[in-house]
Amino acid sequence: MISETPKEKPRFKLHPVAILNSQRLRRSLMDTYDQKSFYKYVIGIILLILSIGSLFYTDKLVEELEEREEREVQLYAEGLRYVVNSPLDENFNVIYQVIEDAVNFYQIPAIYVDENNIPNPNKNIKFPAKVSRQERERIIQEKLEEMKLEHPPIPVELGKGRAGKIYYSNSFLLTQLRYYPFLQLSVMLLIGYLAYLAFSSARKAEQNRVWVGLAKETAHQLGTPLSSLMAWVEYFRSDPSIDPSIAEEIEKDVIRLEMITTRFSNIGSIPTLRQEPIADIVTHFINYLEKRVSSKVKFEVHNQLAEEQTTLLNKNLFEWVIENICKNAVDAMSGVGEIHVTLQAPPRAKEIWIDIADTGKGMTKAQASKIFNPGFSTKKRGWGLGLTLAKRIIENYHAGKLFVKTSEVGKGTTFRIILNADIVEES
Repeated sequence: MISETPKEKPRFKLHPVAILNSQRLRRSLMDTYDQKSFYKYVIGIILLILSIGSLFYTDKLVEELEEREEREVQLYAEGLRYVVNSPLDENFNVIYQVIEDAVNFYQIPAIYVDENNIPNPNKNIKFPAKVSRQERERIIQEKLEEMKLEHPPIPVELGKGRAGKIYYSNSFLLTQLRYYPFLQLSVMLLIGYLAYLAFSSARKAEQNRVWVGLAKETAHQLGTPLSSLMAWVEYFRSDPSIDPSIAEEIEKDVIRLEMITTRFSNIGSIPTLRQEPIADIVTHFINYLEKRVSSKVKFEVHNQLAEEQTTLLNKNLFEWVIENICKNAVDAMSGVGEIHVTLQAPPRAKEIWIDIADTGKGMTKAQASKIFNPGFSTKKRGWGLGLTLAKRIIENYHAGKLFVKTSEVGKGTTFRIILNADIVEES
């Protein structure tokens, strides 16, 4: 007696034209995404070039102004030397006044210290109103200590072995100019950051409009053939010459299409979230999905959650996420391998972690960073939208997270879903 091995349910194959159209759409989405990313990088590079150019130019201005102020102080020192060493019948007051005016014009703080190390005249040192003599001397001494750290003193030769010194610090204008590049850089970075936020917001808004329009149109287009199919199901049932199992199988597919239509119609609308037993939903859906993929793919669910653990979910949309990730895993394994789904709640965290690990071909870091981009896919067929929609459903509708936890080429990939957990009271 010959035993027949059970045949797998034939998989639906896309028409070559449909495959070509999906590839065109995927390339179009990727081109749009890459083009917008290119503009983002161009803006960043332009801001960087402007910032670097501004830093170098301002630094050059600072150096020139610093040299000029040093020359002004040297002239001031020369003026003091001439006044002290000049004969009594020579009048240098006019020249000295011009030099003093130049120092005062640039507001260069300066203190002259005589040969006895006693500070005498000072220029551009600000004192509080109604300051006492002792307080004035203390302020001069503090300023003098600061000046000694800023610049080497300018000597004033007084003759007969005597010499004084002039200590000075940068003018307020030079100080402003020295710190201006950092302020300017901060402003440019802020402008760049705001531009990036505006660009990202506009891009997300545009993508959302595309997603919503595409989903609504898909749901609308599916409505008419579904109504027709339901009519055919009733017709087959009413005809006694037609095997009733045919109508039952068609009805199963129609119900499946109705669920898909409901999913697409929910995109762009605020979904209804209900308290659902997360472990039961995942387990039941994995059992359902296991019968509809290759029999060479083994599914295992590892539930580490409390029995009564619930969370806010939209069941239809959440099952869509699980389906997209699992089907992506099946394709990555070429229909042969294992998929492990682990549900756990980390200690002292109000979260639920759902890890979906496969034994597929894995991804490089570059691929993992783009896996959720619209149109990106490692497969030859498909639109590259499944994981993008899954991420949006989890993050936009369930306030959770979806990301690639680990991926190693030749060993497999693990996706992690994080959801907010309801508190379970221990009995």
